[in-house]
Amino acid sequence: MSKLQHKLTKENLKFHQQDKKSYNRKILTGSIVATIVAATPFLFYLYEYVPDTQEWDTIFGKYYSIEYESANVAMWVLAMKFVPLLLSLIWFLTCKHWWYHALIVPIAMFSYQCIVALNFDARYLDVADIIWFVPIMAIVFPSIYLIRAKMFNKINDHDKTMEELEEEFMFKPKTFWGKISQYF
Repeated sequence: MSKLQHKLTKENLKFHQQDKKSYNRKILTGSIVATIVAATPFLFYLYEYVPDTQEWDTIFGKYYSIEYESANVAMWVLAMKFVPLLLSLIWFLTCKHWWYHALIVPIAMFSYQCIVALNFDARYLDVADIIWFVPIMAIVFPSIYLIRAKMFNKINDHDKTMEELEEEFMFKPKTFWGKISQYF
């Protein structure tokens, strides 16, 4: 065993330590994501701790429910929009398939619905929202089709499997902020 240790140079030790750090970081990140996904039912039911009054005093300020006439109902509506948004974002940031850009459409929809639920406290929530997503869909759908067309073009030219083609088309940023910044 000591001969093997002597053969390892400082570079090899450094590479081994970096590889171990990378593995530990992946385990930690995966554990955090799994905990958030598992906690979503608890996040959804947080609205039950909001009082059933029209005015709710929080550490962030006062919330006054105009149309719902209950802060509890307003937070219930917000929870119904926020939890799917959170799950869609996690799916988008962790998806390894070529079609993950299609998830931008539901993310945009849930984001818009959260903003409407927070800002306007409107009576007619989720009415004619599709008009706002037409520009997003006009960009995302053709992009996905072009990627798919390129993949099938390469399949016809080469004997690659779908997994190999997905791997070829994937862009893999190294950091969390790299993953987020690639979409903006």
